[in-house]
Amino acid sequence: MHEAHQYERIGDGTVRCSLCAHRCTIADGKHGICGVRINRGGTLYAATFGKVVSEAVDPIEKKPLFHFLPGTLSYSLGSVGCNFRCQHCQNWEISQAGLEDLPLMTINPEEGVERALASRSASIAWTYNEPTIWHEYPLEMGKIARARGLQTVYVTNGYITEEALAELAPMLGAFRVDLKAFSDDFYRKVCRARLQPVLDAAVAAHEHRMHIETVTLVIPGLNDSMEEMEALIRWVVENLGPDTPMHFTRFHPDYHMRDREPTPFALLERIYRRARELGAHYPYLGNVPPGPYENTLCPSCGSLLIERSGFMSRTVGLSKDRCGSCGERIPGVFPA
Repeated sequence: MHEAHQYERIGDGTVRCSLCAHRCTIADGKHGICGVRINRGGTLYAATFGKVVSEAVDPIEKKPLFHFLPGTLSYSLGSVGCNFRCQHCQNWEISQAGLEDLPLMTINPEEGVERALASRSASIAWTYNEPTIWHEYPLEMGKIARARGLQTVYVTNGYITEEALAELAPMLGAFRVDLKAFSDDFYRKVCRARLQPVLDAAVAAHEHRMHIETVTLVIPGLNDSMEEMEALIRWVVENLGPDTPMHFTRFHPDYHMRDREPTPFALLERIYRRARELGAHYPYLGNVPPGPYENTLCPSCGSLLIERSGFMSRTVGLSKDRCGSCGERIPGVFPA
């Protein structure tokens, strides 16, 4: 197996992992919370290096990323394991699976880049399960990808340490991060994690000049109060900037949370309007019927710039990175 990065030996064959905010202490023969970083004889190994369970070519809008190469394809890879235990996980079949639970194919980093190029994708995304715990694999593949002209994407829960993020920073273009709630109680009870490390990682990604978009799944009765949504919006505007695209998505029952109703569309509309009132320039709604809440509008003159329907997008009023009507610069990474 591939020796891990981001760990230290602390004696008696025990190691401490510094990859994610759990900072697991792992005895010989044991693994971390993620299930895929294993201590063998005092050396920590990345057991899923090159091991892939999901491979697809997706529209970048599916991540969702709306201001990062819109209208392009993203070669997407996922493996098994996660450092969260979200009760509502939509990919639980792989995120909560172990190494022996599913058939894993091997795709080495060089081969992954070649497959991405052959698919005519503009980027590689590590997604479906949590990419943080796959650290060494996307790190190596991403360096090759950037040298070959491809962009790179993490679709992440944000529970990465600042030192691990700094190691990724030279190769990572987009940090699409879940802000699952703005309550530490929610994170502890629903995800078995904490809120603050996610906020710290988002700020660190911003300081590393990665492209950031946030996603919040609005779950009835758990994180859907306007007070909490307003606090989350204010935090993003103040700490990541008003130009940060914010996606608020509709919940549907899944995994261990099948007893709740889908999010009322009227509530999502209120959150969208409130986000604009609080200074967020680019709020979006997801998991909703096609409509205007997926479109990109110029924050200066209101002109339609990018029209979307599902995972399809059409550039209407954007000239490179500027509004074709008023000349306002639109933040993001756009195709040449």
